[in-house]
Amino acid sequence: MGYKKTEEYDDKVTSSISDHYQDILTILGEDPKREGLEKTPERVAKSLQFLLHGYDVDPIEIMNSALFNEAYDEMVIVKNIEIYSMCEHHMLPFFGKAHIAYIPNGKIVGLSKIPRVVDAFARRLQVQERLTTEIRDCIQKVLQPKGVAVVIEASHMCMQMRGVQKQNSTTTSSSFTGAFEKDSTRKEFINLISANLK
Repeated sequence: MGYKKTEEYDDKVTSSISDHYQDILTILGEDPKREGLEKTPERVAKSLQFLLHGYDVDPIEIMNSALFNEAYDEMVIVKNIEIYSMCEHHMLPFFGKAHIAYIPNGKIVGLSKIPRVVDAFARRLQVQERLTTEIRDCIQKVLQPKGVAVVIEASHMCMQMRGVQKQNSTTTSSSFTGAFEKDSTRKEFINLISANLK
């Protein structure tokens, strides 16, 4: 019987991307009809649709789907959120972790929605700096909290596999609004995401 795949892809998009990748393989000097590459253009077409599915997702809708009135007004942190994205300059992966906090102002959001918002923006062609501010702005717009903090730490294949080829380099980006622009609040956030709490 075998197994049944559940992924769904747009057949027209898959066919179009596959045709282009078959041409690319030929231009690079490969034989797209040899056994190992015969299905590669289709695989790449499906892979790209999965890796870049964030274009089909609305982060605002994700946030709005789980809003709750709550009087809690202390810092809420979701840290170590895994990020997988594609650099728009070379279409190579960058990956790492996001640490996100907000201070509620009468509303909270279901905790799983924050990683979903991260994915919605990360699964697009990106630069880390813009990814950081897009996540910040989405949370700020929907929740209108007293402040939002976003820190992303990532490794970029465009720096490690090609170009400068520095395999141990990482990039950190951060963005803050409201209460997190105060030095004391920002320090508390940094201390909390740096601590190994159990």
